[in-house]
Amino acid sequence: MNPPPDNLAAAMARHGIELPGPQVDLLERYCELLWEYNAKINLTRHTNYEIFVARDLVDSLAFAEFLRSGEKILDVGTGGGVPGVVLAIVRSDLDVVLCESVGKKARAVAEIVGRLGLKVPVFHGRAEEFLADRKTNTLVIRAVAQLPKLLNWFQPHWDSFDRMLLLTGPSWVGQRGEARHHGLLRNLALRKLASYPLPGTKSQSVLLQICQKGKPKAES
Repeated sequence: MNPPPDNLAAAMARHGIELPGPQVDLLERYCELLWEYNAKINLTRHTNYEIFVARDLVDSLAFAEFLRSGEKILDVGTGGGVPGVVLAIVRSDLDVVLCESVGKKARAVAEIVGRLGLKVPVFHGRAEEFLADRKTNTLVIRAVAQLPKLLNWFQPHWDSFDRMLLLTGPSWVGQRGEARHHGLLRNLALRKLASYPLPGTKSQSVLLQICQKGKPKAES
């Protein structure tokens, strides 16, 4: 007998992840749409349920653990919508905005969000442009740039947001040293919130929080 076709619920079960049924259904629909658009424009390399769960869903849930109800979230460089779209599905109590500087990607993810029926705005432009005249609570950043470059980009905009949550890898220690060398962490507090194995490798994913010194701690 042939094994049953794979689906999102089966992949989640293999990783010990449980979510309410309606969320699983919406995430599965998101995967279908993401892969449909991916055939026309490069939005993701994670094109099966196993990799989506092991990388995209696990990472998004890591962010979700440290976000407070009602927070305004800006997903910097959302690409195909991870983690922002996933956060909007699994944490409907968040106010999520997706930010993407590449026009064709911004249009694609806006269409995906619309077809999912989610009320999630998509800002076409750089996050620094968004923050020039808008405020948010938390920047969520995944696979965009290394720490020194990110700190340099957002250095002028700390009055517009409270903290950044950055998902990176074990090289973050060296990146922190480089950032300190260039004075980019002056008046900023950096804390490692979580780490977990990167499936299929000997590496680890690391979630960092960066905020201004003297501000109340933001993590849940």
